[in-house]
Amino acid sequence: MTIAVKHITLDEFLQLPETEPASEYINGEINQKPMPQGEHSRLQGKLVSTINEVTEPQKVALALPELRCTFGGATVVPDVAVFRWERIPRTESGRIANRFESHPDWAIEILSPEQSQTKVLRNLLHCSKNGTELGWLILPDEDGILVVHPNQRVELLERTDILPAISNIDLSLTVEQIFSWLNI
Repeated sequence: MTIAVKHITLDEFLQLPETEPASEYINGEINQKPMPQGEHSRLQGKLVSTINEVTEPQKVALALPELRCTFGGATVVPDVAVFRWERIPRTESGRIANRFESHPDWAIEILSPEQSQTKVLRNLLHCSKNGTELGWLILPDEDGILVVHPNQRVELLERTDILPAISNIDLSLTVEQIFSWLNI
């Protein structure tokens, strides 16, 4: 859902109260994400746990759900944001910071039925333009995944195609494996 607001800046947007579900600000527009439903929640939870099982013990990276990332004149909330361990913002005491004012290294979006594929892809392209190494746009209705590579090259992967991960992450998943998580 797009919220019509006249001439609001990113700083003004960040002063607004948080919405549930989250709203994003990109290209001067405010868009509220839809409330996650069953397929979306299942895929998001499995992705976070699967990535963290591989990356967290060795302190390689951390996958976080619904994390607000502010960078490049916008603020987006990827369904899953993956940050390399050394790029995770920390407080002086060493705790994870609340504010992430940087691009994720890997951004994953799961398209909900009422979402615009173009708007979600636009967010991933914004991430790519501003330093994100890899983006996935999971298309549950099509059993496919659009992959955004460096230089904003987009590729559609299906069935037994192996999905890329960012370097130093030993994760080998196929498109079929991702969608098999929906069968419970």
